[in-house]
Amino acid sequence: MALRINDEAPDFTADTTAGELTFHDWAGDSWVVLFSHPKDFTPVCTTELGYMAGLTDEFARRNTKILGISVDPVDSHRKWKEDIKDVTGHEVSYPLIGDPELKVAKLYDMLPASAGDSSEGRTPADNATVRSVFVVGPDKKVKLSLTYPMTTGRNFDEILRVIDSMQLTAKHKVATPAQWKPGEDVIITAAVSDEEATAKFGSYTKTKPYLRVTKQPLD
Repeated sequence: MALRINDEAPDFTADTTAGELTFHDWAGDSWVVLFSHPKDFTPVCTTELGYMAGLTDEFARRNTKILGISVDPVDSHRKWKEDIKDVTGHEVSYPLIGDPELKVAKLYDMLPASAGDSSEGRTPADNATVRSVFVVGPDKKVKLSLTYPMTTGRNFDEILRVIDSMQLTAKHKVATPAQWKPGEDVIITAAVSDEEATAKFGSYTKTKPYLRVTKQPLD
């Protein structure tokens, strides 16, 4: 069954470029971006892994860890990291999971059970659905999932924006409107009465009875 928002992110133990890792223990109290790749030494994914490496500090400022996965073995990942640095100028310091038996890809419903139990001989097209992004919260629940086609590079600045929104809205009774960016106005949720809204946020604008806009909370 496909993973849905608020489902528990499946736990697993796997070999990575940083050694053996048990996902829930490794995640600890952090947020996690788990992003997958259909095969090593593919052009779009090479640019993505390098771009994410360049954003490592940005994610760290948000208490967010990065975890990559490709269905090839860890030894292949280590060789690929050299290409990634050569192409993008960024060295991949976050762990890359080796998934040569396709266990994690299947666990996260990125490949069907019928896909077999080996990455050997599989082409990127065979693994086209292993192009997902999962954002997992400190409670180990899936907060966001996206799946991209192989020919479209992922927008990881958008993932940062979504994490900013989710962390803000987890702390305050607000939601963020379309195209929102940090520092812009937010929406007061329906769970807050008008009286409570005034007490919590001070002034706000009521565009519709169900749409109340206020300044982003700063704390």
